[in-house]
Amino acid sequence: MTSADTLSMPRIIARTLLIASDTPGIQLQLLNKRPDGVSTFRSERTLVMMHGATFPTASLFDVPVGEGSFMDVLARAGYDVWAVDARGYGGSTRLPEMERPPEDGVPLTLAHTAVRDLAAAVDFIRSERGIARLGLLGMSWGATVAGILASQPDAPVEKLVLVTPLWLSEKPLRIDAGGPLGAYRLVSPKAFEAAWKSPAPEEARGTLIPEGWFETWEKETLATDMGSPMPGTIRAPSGAVQDVREHWTAGRPLYDPSDIGCPVLLVGAEWDIDVRFDMAHDLFVRLTKSPCKRFVEIGQATHMVLMEKNRGQAFDAVIGFLNEGFMRGDYLAR
Repeated sequence: MTSADTLSMPRIIARTLLIASDTPGIQLQLLNKRPDGVSTFRSERTLVMMHGATFPTASLFDVPVGEGSFMDVLARAGYDVWAVDARGYGGSTRLPEMERPPEDGVPLTLAHTAVRDLAAAVDFIRSERGIARLGLLGMSWGATVAGILASQPDAPVEKLVLVTPLWLSEKPLRIDAGGPLGAYRLVSPKAFEAAWKSPAPEEARGTLIPEGWFETWEKETLATDMGSPMPGTIRAPSGAVQDVREHWTAGRPLYDPSDIGCPVLLVGAEWDIDVRFDMAHDLFVRLTKSPCKRFVEIGQATHMVLMEKNRGQAFDAVIGFLNEGFMRGDYLAR
């Protein structure tokens, strides 16, 4: 990137705020980035994102590497982009059980609880921006949360983006190692590196993540949970693993994709063994009510595609999908 490119980029306004959930005493952290100079907010230019089962929003969507974080790229493309942490994750309220040993509690933050938190964020953003609808993006387990919300009657969803979306599997999934589940899991980002790279062919693992990116990601991830009881780890609620056991590997989907009536983009990854092609395609074909649906598979990428060398392809697919209609002027009558 040249200095001329930097000067031509729109200034990004960034802020972090806490909003009320539907539960007294529990607050939700929202990250927001948008281009400077915007005075009129529109549904088709507003997007809220939901993280996955293990890593919070700042870790998945706002790590400053390469040309900037995913949130930076979206803001420079003209979007008012938001990301929410469900309770127990990132900067949102850590539940009381997370201050005790994990074995002392039951799995926290099931998908239906996270849906309530996402709905609270959606309602806040719609009210603050004075818009009726907005776009949703969910990654992995976060796609479950977004899918549940989008499938509800009269959901205020303009468009839906599902990135490596968790879905039904007849085989065990890596996220569930078996054994009893506590209230939360202690996760080491450094130890996660091997699991991240392992689905790629051996000869491709050295270049999957550009130089320096993993170290930046690890630092940003650890900063989301400075109160973890074990150095070098973060706490991740176990509810998403319980969802896998009770729903995704038990043939009991948490929502019906045929109830989703908005345009949908599904982004998969060639080397994703956490959401295999058969899982993603089965979800895709069930989106029978969507007036426009698209399945894009990013080559030479894993489940963590948004932080890898080919992430620009995923960014382009998402922005292109969100721009459609708006760029043609279809929204001018709204």
